[in-house]
Amino acid sequence: MQNDASALLFPNFEWFRLKVDEVEIAGVRGGSGPPLLLLHGFPQSHLIWHKVAPALADRFTVIATDLRGYGSSSAPPASPGHEAYSKREMARDQVEVMRQLGFSRFALCAHDRGARVAHRLCIDHPEAVSRAMLHEKGLIPEALTPELTAGARFLYALPNFQNPTG
Repeated sequence: MQNDASALLFPNFEWFRLKVDEVEIAGVRGGSGPPLLLLHGFPQSHLIWHKVAPALADRFTVIATDLRGYGSSSAPPASPGHEAYSKREMARDQVEVMRQLGFSRFALCAHDRGARVAHRLCIDHPEAVSRAMLHEKGLIPEALTPELTAGARFLYALPNFQNPTG
């Protein structure tokens, strides 16, 4: 069933819900051009992208999803180690969604919790990411590993970052 808010806020986008192992990932797809995956933060959903997605859709095929356990995506049962909600599992979900939509390689733009998932995605699936922009005030400079910064394919926005050493 389509999310009513998605229909209202993303009028020229197609709503989807795809089965990825034990979860179903919901989102919207619109536009044409190179694929761009948008990941939301906490406690948000794909709806946070509604003001920028239409403009991006002029140049990109925009995919905005709800992470597992958020928005219209399903929530797997919790486990003692919380593996079902690890950034690694959430990243794998997103790679599989993009694969099911026909994209083996894509650009990535992510905010907050989504940026942490995107960071894990870049580490675990570097072949899938053409470019990434992560907006997260909690990422630390040590997170900018050589693997992530190689070829200047990645941009991190670190607002309000304070140097803990003074």
